[in-house]
Amino acid sequence: MKNIKKTALVTGANKGIGKAIAIKLIKNGIKVIGTSTTQYGVQIINKYAKKNGFGLILDLKDTNSITEKIKEIYKNKYAIDILINNAGIKLDKLLVYMNDQEWEDVIKINLTSIFYTSKAVIRSMIKKKSGRIITISSIIGYIGGKGQINYSTSKSGLIGFHKSLALEVASKGITVNIVSPGLIQTDFIKDLNIFQYKKYLSQIPMKRLGKVEEIADAVIFLSSKKASYITGQTLHVNGGMYM
Repeated sequence: MKNIKKTALVTGANKGIGKAIAIKLIKNGIKVIGTSTTQYGVQIINKYAKKNGFGLILDLKDTNSITEKIKEIYKNKYAIDILINNAGIKLDKLLVYMNDQEWEDVIKINLTSIFYTSKAVIRSMIKKKSGRIITISSIIGYIGGKGQINYSTSKSGLIGFHKSLALEVASKGITVNIVSPGLIQTDFIKDLNIFQYKKYLSQIPMKRLGKVEEIADAVIFLSSKKASYITGQTLHVNGGMYM
């Protein structure tokens, strides 16, 4: 524990990309505070983190609670050197059938929550003149998606947010970047039928899906000193699906 110099907050760290990121961070000597919306998810995080981190419940739809939860982390003497905004949802439906709640929930979790998490950690990072903010976006934010207006909008909005924040804190030793995955082997694609799967696969020049570890590797790079001169950028990890 004494050798761990930095702490990362990873949202949605109980499964998929978030879990892969958290595990790689721990292997790189970084303490991880992982979030989940359920106690079961927290147990998963605690199990793999062991003495190198812990899980806590965080409901990103409850924007008022985000600031309070992060304040609690600081009160418990944990610094947040790296913020990984990973958690997200999708509620796909054509615009003509999409209801207000499906629009608002996706925007609130995928976009609005990033405002609150980033704002809650930025003052501390500025004071230390050091920090990393990395958000997991999606290829859909760049190419759009039929039946994904809410999801695409939420991910597109991240681009302007990160470029603007990067400008605001660039002189403070803080980098702000996006990792944008293509089609990755996660629960997000479990609802695809065989025809949809083959269609998407045909659009990937590498002819395979990405692995969660490949997204985690990109995050590890942007978290490191090797990426200290990179900010306001999007690192696309999609097998050539979008260039």
